[in-house]
Amino acid sequence: MEQKNNDLSLAKAQTSEEDLQANRTLTVEESCRRLTEYLQDILHDAGQARLDVDLLSEPCRELGRSLCSFHALANELVAYSTQLSKGNLSQEIPDSASCLYTGLKNLHTDLKHLTWQAKQVTKGDYTQHVSHLGELSEAFSAMTQQLQEREDRLKKEIQRAQHRAEIIDSYTEMLIELLGQRDEWLLMVDQKTRQIVHCNKRTRGSSEGDAYCDGCRHRLSIQPKLLEWDGSERYQVWELEEDKGDCYRIISFPIEWKERPSCVHIIMDITAEKMNARHFNEEMYQDMYTGIRNHQFLDEFMSQVLRQRQDFTLCYLDLEGVSDINTSYGRKVGDAYIQNFVELVRKNFRSGDTFARIQDDKFCLMLTGNVKHLIERKMSEILAAFQRNDDRVFHHRCNFRYSIVEVEGESNVLPLDKLLEQAETAVRRQKRKQQKQRNPFEFDDW
Repeated sequence: MEQKNNDLSLAKAQTSEEDLQANRTLTVEESCRRLTEYLQDILHDAGQARLDVDLLSEPCRELGRSLCSFHALANELVAYSTQLSKGNLSQEIPDSASCLYTGLKNLHTDLKHLTWQAKQVTKGDYTQHVSHLGELSEAFSAMTQQLQEREDRLKKEIQRAQHRAEIIDSYTEMLIELLGQRDEWLLMVDQKTRQIVHCNKRTRGSSEGDAYCDGCRHRLSIQPKLLEWDGSERYQVWELEEDKGDCYRIISFPIEWKERPSCVHIIMDITAEKMNARHFNEEMYQDMYTGIRNHQFLDEFMSQVLRQRQDFTLCYLDLEGVSDINTSYGRKVGDAYIQNFVELVRKNFRSGDTFARIQDDKFCLMLTGNVKHLIERKMSEILAAFQRNDDRVFHHRCNFRYSIVEVEGESNVLPLDKLLEQAETAVRRQKRKQQKQRNPFEFDDW
């Protein structure tokens, strides 16, 4: 096709050149050929078509002028349809009465009306319907009907949501009102501004947003941490302790309060509870008669020392004569005998050293590091001082026996009970040896 067009253009150029050279009018046959080529150019590319009517033979000139009029009409039609295909509906509709424009003019009018209807639909007017556009009319009508149905459903959902929100708001206000009547401190904080929007301890006359409430002055030290709570968790129970020792348990959760995202903090003073718990823990690990640590404390403490593989020295002490004193002179004298022994041991060691009563008359002393020589010296001094409290005080010779076990943490594999068993065995061996010295012929049942 392109080759054909090139041939036609070349032929035209040659003909025009020949015509100019000959300076003559074309023959009828040549004029018909020229008119045919002109019509083909108009249909192919109206913008590039050219025709010199004066060169045509007389019988063909009228037809040539008609084709020129058709050429002008084709140029206008091409320009109009091109703009219309681009959606330019603001252009003027041509005045031509040609039948070639009828369909385009109708389409132009229908599209402008469709645009207006679409704008009405965006405003919520779903009564708009399109006709004369075939499948587009059906699709537009189906769209408006679906939009109407969806809007109706959304309105019902919005009404239900608003109703639920009203119920939730009423329940929220009732909950806050009920909580506000309790003794706990209730604080409502705006999540965005971090301002206090409600406080059940607020005195009358103070307005929302005050930096603090008169009834909350004693809690000012923990207030900044409450305001910093970000509400990322749905529900949190946490504790805060003031420098002066007061403790608070806080229940925090996010809430919608008067159409603003907020955080609720319910603050309970648990200072007394904490003090009781500490006192209970002290009692749980304390021997109630002597005031020193008990066997339970020693077990838990030594399990940690053994896990950490620390070096330490154990001293096992067996206080003699307790049962005889209790039988002969009563429990009070026996308790005084034990207490005198305990106080004497405590005075000779540091408060950080662990001294525990593991049985009625059995005790254990634990010092960190391998310090057997130190404990040997101390025990000799303690025994000498203890035996000065002779039968003039307790009506019984004061005495105790002891054994010392040094433990290297890295190499030790024995638990506490086995270490104590070793130490007790050593004490029994001492007693057996002393008995043999007193009575060499006594039967050995150890």
